[in-house]
Amino acid sequence: MKQSLKYLFKKLIHSIPVLIGVSLISFTLGILAPGDPALQVLSMDGINQPTETEIFNLREEMGLNDPLPIQYVNWVKKAINGDLGKSYISGEPVFDELVRRIPVTFSIAIFSVILAILIGIPLGVIMAVKNNSYIDNIGRIIALIFISIPGFWFAFISITIFSEKLKILPTSGFESFKSLIMPSFILASGTIGVIMRLTRANVLKELNKNYIITAESKGLSYKIIVMKHAFLNSLLPVITLIGNYFAGILGGTAIIESIFAIPGMGRFVIEGIFNRDYPVVQGYVLFTGIVYIIFNLLIDLSYLILNPKIRLGGES
Repeated sequence: MKQSLKYLFKKLIHSIPVLIGVSLISFTLGILAPGDPALQVLSMDGINQPTETEIFNLREEMGLNDPLPIQYVNWVKKAINGDLGKSYISGEPVFDELVRRIPVTFSIAIFSVILAILIGIPLGVIMAVKNNSYIDNIGRIIALIFISIPGFWFAFISITIFSEKLKILPTSGFESFKSLIMPSFILASGTIGVIMRLTRANVLKELNKNYIITAESKGLSYKIIVMKHAFLNSLLPVITLIGNYFAGILGGTAIIESIFAIPGMGRFVIEGIFNRDYPVVQGYVLFTGIVYIIFNLLIDLSYLILNPKIRLGGES
C-alpha cells in the first residue's frame, strides 16, 4: 500500500510541470495571435473605428497593458475559477460554451473507445491464436488498411455508401444514436488497426514464454491458457494505448465533427480558429491538456491494479 501511494504521488508530482506547460502554451496562443484583442472586443460591440483612448482604456481593463508574467498569472487565476474569457463571436463565456458541448464530444469519444475495444482486442487475439494462417494474414491486411486510410477520406467513403446509397445512416447532425455510428467508427478505425496488431504481438510474445509451456504440461486447455494467462498478461500495453487514444481523441474529433456537422467541442474550436476567436482556442487547448493529464493518471492507477510489480515496489 505504501509503495502504491508513493508511486501515485510521484506520478502526480510529474504531472505538475506538464500542466504548467499546457497553461503556458494556451496563454501564448493568445499572445502570439495576430491582431489586438481589444480591437476585436470593440468590433464585437459594434465599434468599428474606436479612438486610441477607447482602445487604451479597454486594454487596461483587460490587463493587456501589464507585463506578460503578470498577465499569465492573472489568466491562470481566472482559469482556475472557470473564467476562460468570452468568445469574440458569441460574447458568451468560453467555459460555458465548452461545457455545453462536452456531452456531445464525450459521447463520440466513449463510443469510439468501446468500438475499438470490442473490435480490436478480439481480432488481435484471434490473429495470435491463428498465427501465420490465412485468418492472421487477412487480419493483418485489415489492420494495415485501417491504420493507413486518412479519417477524412474514410468519412467521405462512409457517407457515400451508408448515407447516399444505402440511406441507413444520417449524413450530419446529432439527433439520435444512429448519428454516433459513422463518426465514432471512423474515429476508432485507426486505433482498431493498432490495437489488433499490438494485441496480436503481445499475446504471441506471452504464448512463447516458459510459464505457458508449464501450463500446457499440467494439462490446462489451450483456451484457458490463452484467455486466463496469455491474454491477461498482454493487456497493459493495450490499456496504455486505449487511455492515450481517449485523451487524444478530443483533438481528433475536430475534423470529424466538422465533416458531420456535429455541434461538439471539435467543431467549436475549428470555427474559433477560422474566426480568430482566440479565447475559444485557448480554452480548448487548456481543457484538452487537462483531460490528457487526468487520463494518464488513470492509466497509472490501472497499472497499480493490473501490475503486481508496481504494488510491490518493483518496476513495470
